[in-house]
Amino acid sequence: MAQTVASQAYTPVAARCPAGFNLVRMAGTPGNQTLSSSEASYVQNRKTSVLPQAWKTYLSNVLSTNPYLPDYVSSILSGDSSEIPTLGIATSGGGYRAAIFGAGVLNALDARNSSSDAAGTGGLLQAATYLSGLSGGSWFVTSLAQANFPTIQDLIFGPASPPVSDNSWGGWNAAYDLATPSTNLSTDSEYYMDLAEELLGKYEAGYVVTFADYWGRTLARHFANGTFSSNFYDESYTHGAGVLWSAVANTTSFASYSIPFPIVVADLQAPGQNSSEIIAEDFIPLNNPLFEFNVFETGSFDPQLSAFAPTKYLGTTNNSICVTNYDQSVLVAGSSSELFNEANFTNTFNSSYGPILSLLASLMPEPDVEYDVASWPNPFYGVAPDSFIDSAQTNLNMVDGGEDGEVIPLQPLLVKARAVDVIFAIDATDDVDDFADGSSLIATQNRTSLYPSAYSFPPVPTSMGEYTAQNLTTRPTFFGCNTTSLNASTPLLIYLANGGPPYNGEAPITNTSTDQTSYSSSEIQAMLSQTFVIATQGYPTIGATEDPNWPSCLACAVVDRARERAGVERSGICTSCMNRYCWDGSTLTTTAPYSV
Repeated sequence: MAQTVASQAYTPVAARCPAGFNLVRMAGTPGNQTLSSSEASYVQNRKTSVLPQAWKTYLSNVLSTNPYLPDYVSSILSGDSSEIPTLGIATSGGGYRAAIFGAGVLNALDARNSSSDAAGTGGLLQAATYLSGLSGGSWFVTSLAQANFPTIQDLIFGPASPPVSDNSWGGWNAAYDLATPSTNLSTDSEYYMDLAEELLGKYEAGYVVTFADYWGRTLARHFANGTFSSNFYDESYTHGAGVLWSAVANTTSFASYSIPFPIVVADLQAPGQNSSEIIAEDFIPLNNPLFEFNVFETGSFDPQLSAFAPTKYLGTTNNSICVTNYDQSVLVAGSSSELFNEANFTNTFNSSYGPILSLLASLMPEPDVEYDVASWPNPFYGVAPDSFIDSAQTNLNMVDGGEDGEVIPLQPLLVKARAVDVIFAIDATDDVDDFADGSSLIATQNRTSLYPSAYSFPPVPTSMGEYTAQNLTTRPTFFGCNTTSLNASTPLLIYLANGGPPYNGEAPITNTSTDQTSYSSSEIQAMLSQTFVIATQGYPTIGATEDPNWPSCLACAVVDRARERAGVERSGICTSCMNRYCWDGSTLTTTAPYSV
């Protein structure tokens, strides 16, 4: 069978490694871990050439809503202080709902949006150093990065008059359902065959192909360059095949340090994992190594591995023959959202996806392969055999990054070598009535307690009932406001959840089901509009619909760690802001703690 252009572009390529090539970089021991030289260089160049003006722009927007900020806030954000914040943004999983909610929040933080500037929140996106995504959040992050950092409107709906080509961005094409894009059964059947045939080159080259590859090719029609409404079913286009995660480094936005450093998170499903460490209703133990895919490297800072391999050379397992073209952007996003192991696809061919699994099995027989994971050749074979659970495995099996209960990708931003001061955590999980209930924060707290020398996380309530009792998911909440010398390196957490409707009385429309896999443009626009309200309303007093001081309070939180380092006391509006928005450690319920 002749390969399609997409199949050719999706096929890994093996060749002799460059001179002096080393596959694995050991990242060091907890407390002394190091970043790759490429990441360190990117972050430093962004801090010197981009962030000073970005912070000034943000400050200008905040001052437009309140000219009476404490002097130290203006000094830090204007660059007059030697201390500047290192901001990370984390956007959670939760399917299309999470992708849309996360996009909506970042639209409210985007200096390119005049409404965000007027609200006093615009500019934080441009001032962030890191941006992490997981599952549905990874769809947003990968599409944003590989599309060269367009505005949120252009990202979702596509530019006004885009050229239809393999290298152009066409929007999310969200009206086409992820599973059944057509209303015509025969069109869908042909589409399924097209997707499967796009994997043949990888299979014939000798690599494991799983449902995650098929899933990634599905996602490619929505979250990678090259697909438009006019060519959705056209096999003469590559539809995002060949768009590599490592190649984000070649985009003009990345090359000019104009985009926050993007990171995608996935969980490792290990054959020998300890099931006793799995949280109720989750699927992966909290103590399994958590993997990150960044543009330069892929691996884990968890102390049992603490090693990385070049993302460009994923698929490689030795220092002599190097594989490229494996790190397809959509396979990274597909790995981060690979939740099909939850349905035990490998042994469930009579599921709704049964015909597709049968199609894959007939085209690419792999009798001993686990279909319901994303398979990556293990670059860490033989590394840390005494501690790394998959050191003896030839392939790493990746699944949805939220399957251990941590549905907000906070872990990469807690790495001490990254020295993140403040994290803006966006939670669009579907815990109760498709709203968030805080359980992801609890899981992160539980996990970081397993590795106290590697990660530091601020105290959060230990029961979901506490989040409800104190309205911590229906308004912005700050965690970690009061530090001591023992936890001075702990980031301050700005938590914004999709936890309920806005205070202006609008009926809730942001709590759509994770199972909803298509959206009309009007649905998305309505969700974006309501998310904008949620992101800019703050925590109003009783009877009010917004807090006019929210832009100032947000700025107070953003600079708080830099303020501490500068040895300045909180003052002015920041004192009242932190009193209002910080969780003070109190509890109002007697609900049993959420634990493993």
